[in-house]
Amino acid sequence: MAQRWGMTIDLDLCTGCQACVVACQAENNIPINTEENFQQRRAIEWIRVERYWEGEFPNVKARYIPVPCMMCEDAPCEPVCPVYATYHTDQGLNFQVYNRCIGTRYCSVNCHWHVRFFNFWEPKWPESLKQQLNPLVAVRSRGVMEKCSFCIQRIDHAEQSAKLQGREVHDGEFTTACAQACPTRAIVFGDLNNPASEVAKTIASTKRGYQLLADLGTNPAVVYLKKIDADPLPDDSKHKYFDSSQYTRIKETVAVG
Repeated sequence: MAQRWGMTIDLDLCTGCQACVVACQAENNIPINTEENFQQRRAIEWIRVERYWEGEFPNVKARYIPVPCMMCEDAPCEPVCPVYATYHTDQGLNFQVYNRCIGTRYCSVNCHWHVRFFNFWEPKWPESLKQQLNPLVAVRSRGVMEKCSFCIQRIDHAEQSAKLQGREVHDGEFTTACAQACPTRAIVFGDLNNPASEVAKTIASTKRGYQLLADLGTNPAVVYLKKIDADPLPDDSKHKYFDSSQYTRIKETVAVG
């Protein structure tokens, strides 16, 4: 069975430190986002950490959700591209061909997660950072779309190494830059079609799993795990993506054990 690469993101472990964002920027040659870029709403972030405030002062909490490309099985961004610059691979990846893209931005309009970005300018880096660019990742030019690739260069390298050694790629042999940089291991990457992989085991064994905008029927390859809130806010302040009842069940299980 072919791989289907995906990841789990445990919101109970995410601290909102944005190490994943910095690692992704460095690994994938993403231009530095200046204050002007953000003010013009033209910043490029292949993965972003969204922050939400829950409750009212003084009973208020910050909530964090990292949002990469969802790598949808039935991606709405693919059929709208007139030049087939975005397509689906046999490994479940929603891929982008930069030198085929003509910049219509239809795919961006049809992405409900807002994880596709258009290059309005030629990318630039300070002289001191030019030598840190990753030679395995193409630098995208002005006028094309770009997005998270699940670090396809790392996937290719692992597959080529395994092929030379006459074996299959082992679970955990490689991971994405965002998962590698996460200090709490909130992000775990792996093969969803491999029942023995860590991501597949986690999804199969937890009741906290959900997908962003799952009701759209696109079957994202990114599965989130609800936050376990040890100190929940009042009932009228609860959010459907953060389940404090899980904490109560865990305490009961520990007490019985």
